[in-house]
Amino acid sequence: MPLQKIENNLGNPWALWKIEEDEETLNSAAEWYEVIPSAIKHPHKRLEWFAARALVKLVMEHARLSFRGIAKNEFGKPYPAQSSYNLSLSHSYPYVAAYLHQHNAVGIDIQHPSESLLRIAPRILNAEELADAGQDVAKHCVIWCAKEALIKVHGKKDLIFSKNLKISPFSIDLRGDLFGSIIVNGKETVVPLYYEIHPEFTIVLTKP
Repeated sequence: MPLQKIENNLGNPWALWKIEEDEETLNSAAEWYEVIPSAIKHPHKRLEWFAARALVKLVMEHARLSFRGIAKNEFGKPYPAQSSYNLSLSHSYPYVAAYLHQHNAVGIDIQHPSESLLRIAPRILNAEELADAGQDVAKHCVIWCAKEALIKVHGKKDLIFSKNLKISPFSIDLRGDLFGSIIVNGKETVVPLYYEIHPEFTIVLTKP
């Protein structure tokens, strides 16, 4: 069974899928035919594309909604076609995550922890975040995922990681809460976040 978990956040479900199927099986699971963009050529990226649709269908059914495919707005942000619900997607092969919310913009991000995060940290973290994370790869991964989730809440591609996105200091555990901020035109919007650390991946999502 590819579904790893599905949780209901006050009526707003999120779920995690581990890809173990081929393209045909995933496309069949979605039960909604879409033509995969020709630019997506890598086998893993293709599987992620098909798995995302299968997972969104499952999440929407969990919310008693009908799946009609995935569309994108003018900023490239995905949303359930023919639905007013908000959607966030993330993938880090072989995992795909989806988060559905009836009213609010949401963000979810999943990543594999990697030493490479330490190398790119000076470009994406501010001084306070660098001091808080130190050399802890797990904490760097949480911060990276948290900032990606905030970008998805914002919904536009005009943010600078180190300037417009801020993660408040937090104590690391296997799961927990933290706070992020989106800073645009001098206005700071505080966003509560939740994270989980697993052996193969870290996942962060906004709280309802």
